[in-house]
Amino acid sequence: MKILLLQLKRIGDLILTLPAIATLRENFPAAQITLAISKDCADLLPAIPDVNRILLVRRNLRDLALFLALAREKFDYCVDFTRTDRSALLAFLSGARKRIVYRRRDRFQKRARVYSDYVKVRKLAMHTIDYNLALVGPLGVCNVSTALRLELPQKAREKADALRSDSKVSEPYVIFHPGSARAEKFWEPRRWADVIEHARSDSQINVVLTGGASKVEQKHLREIKGRLRQPVVDLSGKTDLLTLAALIERARLLVTVDSAPMHVGAATHTPQVILFGPTNPFHWRPRESPALILQGESPSPLTEFSPEQPCLPMGQISTAAVIGAMDLLLSPHATTTQTS
Repeated sequence: MKILLLQLKRIGDLILTLPAIATLRENFPAAQITLAISKDCADLLPAIPDVNRILLVRRNLRDLALFLALAREKFDYCVDFTRTDRSALLAFLSGARKRIVYRRRDRFQKRARVYSDYVKVRKLAMHTIDYNLALVGPLGVCNVSTALRLELPQKAREKADALRSDSKVSEPYVIFHPGSARAEKFWEPRRWADVIEHARSDSQINVVLTGGASKVEQKHLREIKGRLRQPVVDLSGKTDLLTLAALIERARLLVTVDSAPMHVGAATHTPQVILFGPTNPFHWRPRESPALILQGESPSPLTEFSPEQPCLPMGQISTAAVIGAMDLLLSPHATTTQTS
């Protein structure tokens, strides 16, 4: 059996597809599973388990060779987690007798005719993991897995250890990752500085700042550092994705926004305090790792989640709420209970 999986979205979306991939591997241990991903997710490639081959979709002329290779291969099944023109083309070229996608009204009737099976679910009423699992349902799976799992290579752990050694960061340490690809997810720099200073008030805790190398993120990080009373260990722009994942894996706590590191932290089962604003935590939050979710003016972490939760400005989240959540997870006997 040859199965082609199409997940051409961002890193977080790819990580939340891992339970569906694990479910396919559990149900079809001898299957040849091929996963097509965006080139933007290439750094995660060595840590993705349960697949036999990964194809990079680059959005340039080099994709012509990929298209031709798929057309020659003739898969048995194709699951499209992406539903775009490009993924529809790949599904068509796969030659699979069963081509599966989420059912919705489609403006492009030609694209709609590409698929043989439409999964009828209320996508907006589901966590993203459950949505992805629903898409593999037509293959007749059972023993469904909802757990996130990354297989970090030893080299990534060694690079993370070397980076911590060079920066004199010993355990236990807290990682603050304020950045995101979307600036509307930024929290106020002054408040980030306040919660970092609070963490540093515990002499037993080391503090690490991480982030991306983009100009927008770096500007945000400079504003945060400019409000700190003392310099902080800043590893932003100094780690690749897997090295960052290895740092997160060993962290006592990760404090971040809805971003790729949040999903990495969920896969490594690292305790987290997560700030949500313009996205609904119902669809994206970690569900099987210690995580406290903050959104809006609530003084305490959310315990109930709804698909109808409105998007709220990040500025509504108070400094006191973040500090309170951090203290809960840093306490010696911290436990976290979440409600679906």
